[in-house]
Amino acid sequence: MPEPLLSVEDLSVAFRSREGESRAVDGVSFTILPGETVALVGESGSGKSVTALSILRLLDGAAHHPGGRIVFKGRDLLALPEREMRKVRGADITMVFQEPMTSLNPLHSIERQIGEVLGLHRGLSGKAARARILELLELVGLRDAARRMGAYPHELSGGQRQRVMIAMALACEPDLLVADEPTTALDVTVQAQILSLLADLQKRLGMAMLFITHDLGIVERIAARVCVMLKGRIVEAGPVAEVFSNPQHDYTRRLIASEPEGRGNPVAADAEALVEAGPLKVWFPLKEGWLRRKAGYVKAVDGVSLRVRAGETVGVVGESGSGKTTLGLALLRLTACEGPIVFLGQDIERYGVAAMRPLRKDMQVVFQDPYGSLSPRMSVADIVAEGLVVQDVPKREHRAIVARALTDVGLDPAAMDRYPHEFSGGQRQRIAIARAMVLEPRFVVLDEPTSALDRSVQAQIVTLLRDLQRARGLAYLFISHDLKVVRALANYVLVMQNGVVVEEGPAEEIFSRPRTDYTRTLFSAAFALKSDSVADVEPV
Repeated sequence: MPEPLLSVEDLSVAFRSREGESRAVDGVSFTILPGETVALVGESGSGKSVTALSILRLLDGAAHHPGGRIVFKGRDLLALPEREMRKVRGADITMVFQEPMTSLNPLHSIERQIGEVLGLHRGLSGKAARARILELLELVGLRDAARRMGAYPHELSGGQRQRVMIAMALACEPDLLVADEPTTALDVTVQAQILSLLADLQKRLGMAMLFITHDLGIVERIAARVCVMLKGRIVEAGPVAEVFSNPQHDYTRRLIASEPEGRGNPVAADAEALVEAGPLKVWFPLKEGWLRRKAGYVKAVDGVSLRVRAGETVGVVGESGSGKTTLGLALLRLTACEGPIVFLGQDIERYGVAAMRPLRKDMQVVFQDPYGSLSPRMSVADIVAEGLVVQDVPKREHRAIVARALTDVGLDPAAMDRYPHEFSGGQRQRIAIARAMVLEPRFVVLDEPTSALDRSVQAQIVTLLRDLQRARGLAYLFISHDLKVVRALANYVLVMQNGVVVEEGPAEEIFSRPRTDYTRTLFSAAFALKSDSVADVEPV
């Protein structure tokens, strides 16, 4: 057997706070061989990302390592001077983070950010750097890559930003890629392409991967070995086929069995329409040259109509960049659009900020990127109570209401005085859901609300959303690339591609008898048998 490329030996990670010291990782050990993929799975908060960040020494000053070693190519990374670690990061070991919007610099173009890596570690500049950047963007499937090079992160969809992050990580052909939920923001077809791409790069470059994910289907497709983490410890490890076919630990068995179950709540035949809209248009101008002259439009939403009734969930699915999120923001009047929007009997198409404010209590949103939508300077209590302040709820009632909201989404109310950076990605998403639900709205746009959650918590959130809907008559616009979750929640489904609806109908009809090739391709990628190879899924 070859020597391990990476050996994590009895690693512990502790965080200091005013309350004392808490251990996030406790005695973790595993190895990664050259060219091998090892998956790290477990619930949100189990220590997966903290372990990964320790490898690159990217944890903040509150963290320290009470014990353990991280040996890479014979050197203990924990003992290296910072100057030597900088040579390792970005060249020998790279990382794709879970939340691309907070990892990319909002002030720099995509070309400049990837070019910075190539300049630091490969000495490339000018035409050579530009050619390599274009090659990388095309490699990860970014559409119209030559034009997108000058774009800024906010001009890209969540999936497009994640592809830029993957291109940046692969720029220097590293020996080890640490991938922290690298396909979380991607739709199922692009997810299959990215996984196939990573597998191909491994064969060509001999690159090893530490793959962190909550999606057990991905683990089966891409990893040779798996380590299952629970409360900072590895409770089970071994070859993927062996662990999945004969799990030894109760927690592993629960993870494997966790899938969103059930179907959407039935909707009364006479249910009132809370939202009726369309045809809606949201076109963004494309500008070129030094004078930034208009050179065309990105037709993000182009003639889409829909209706959402009380107690109904309308699912919106499609590729990243298909216009799903833009449609949701347009319905909430959070982005400019053309076309009628009737909410609770009022035509709000031309409502400004002041006119919309009284309606905000009844229309809420859960954004795709919880870290970007939660203020890092506010405690969880203040974040969740923000709507209560705007709606003039007496301050003495805030903490009790916040505590109920946090309990509803599966968080300990005792943690309400902590800050977003102290929570895992999945926990932050639950905070975002609590903030949306605290005002008891009637219509909620859910933009990938389960994308950052592991399967067991996904199932809990799906059940929670259904229960809240039944109890309050809530209407949801549910935007997601996870078709298993959409199937468990939606009554009606819109399939979007390039800003238009290519297919729509009752959820059971769409899932059982898709009419278009595009929809069939989406479903084949999402519901592929466990034995299928990602190479069998044709790119769109």
